[in-house]
Amino acid sequence: MRRRWLAAMVSTLLMAAGGQALGQAPGGPPPAVVVAKPIVKDVVERDDYTGRFNAVEYVEVRARVTGYLEKIHFQDGAVVKKGDLLFTIDRRPYKAALDQAQASLASAQARLNFAQTDLERAQTLSRSGNISEQVTDQRRQASLTAQADVDNATAALRQAQLNYDFTEVRSPITGRISQRNVTEGNIVITDQTMLTTIVSLDPIYFSFTVDERSFLAYQGTLRIGMGATQKEHTVPILVALTGEDKPTRKGVLNFVDNRVDESTGTVLLRATIENPDTFIKPGLFGIVSMPASQPYRGILIPDEAVAANQDKRIVYVVGDDNTVSTRNVRLGPKIDGYRIVRDGLKGDETIVISGLTRVRSGAKVTPDRKDLPPTRT
Repeated sequence: MRRRWLAAMVSTLLMAAGGQALGQAPGGPPPAVVVAKPIVKDVVERDDYTGRFNAVEYVEVRARVTGYLEKIHFQDGAVVKKGDLLFTIDRRPYKAALDQAQASLASAQARLNFAQTDLERAQTLSRSGNISEQVTDQRRQASLTAQADVDNATAALRQAQLNYDFTEVRSPITGRISQRNVTEGNIVITDQTMLTTIVSLDPIYFSFTVDERSFLAYQGTLRIGMGATQKEHTVPILVALTGEDKPTRKGVLNFVDNRVDESTGTVLLRATIENPDTFIKPGLFGIVSMPASQPYRGILIPDEAVAANQDKRIVYVVGDDNTVSTRNVRLGPKIDGYRIVRDGLKGDETIVISGLTRVRSGAKVTPDRKDLPPTRT
């Protein structure tokens, strides 16, 4: 019994000695810690959202006249310019209709010329009393009818010319063309047969949604969607593709939808992204980084300088006499590898950034002062 009591006493003494060794040994120097001053600089808080890229311009190329597809003039997946010839539909029936319309117009014009001459002759004879007014009115009516026939023939000629021109299908935009959906020799139907599609690539849209709470905050801080026009409050943003570590692709947030989606409680936002190398394709996912605040003077500290005291976050502040005190802090997001301190520090304090387990409030330390780099990776 006595031996067990002695063993327990020895164990207690050893634990007490070990606990004292974690702090300051009796008669020894204060524990060494690494200290630094917080980073104080202008910062902008940012939020990240996922979204999808889509083309600024997208065209389904369809036939505008019916006929047999005679020739395809592009390579699948090529970049085409506005006005480039893509398809040729058999032009012979439409050339014949055009020639017929031209002949009809020439015939109507000849009849008009004769009717006008006949009317002028009748008007001359009517003034001398050698012809009745009834005959003059009949020739005037014939002249007006001939003029209407000319107008009708002119309209038919324009329609025939349009149909003839539509046998050459040209690109309406500049962009990258998809594969051909119809091969040569097949018949294509007016406004029904989709021949291919074309999308523009530079610039490109990036669309994403934000929740209602965040949108209201952005309206207050960034003034998005508040101007008479969408361009009055444009916001610069950065976008990263899947697999990219950091958002580096520049763009401008320049569209906010006019309503909140009731089913999801979100608002659609859209940015225009520069894509000069056409690397980004419509349909890809991405992550947008957009500002969540206006620039302000921020206080930043490393995450390892923050300790926990139950449900509170604290940092250890070293005074001029190297005495440690605790300071409750309210933290924000990370920027440039550091944590923003929203409340609790002024920025001119010296805080412990390494060796937190060796310090306690009210004790002295041996500080090793270091300067924090402006950014951390």
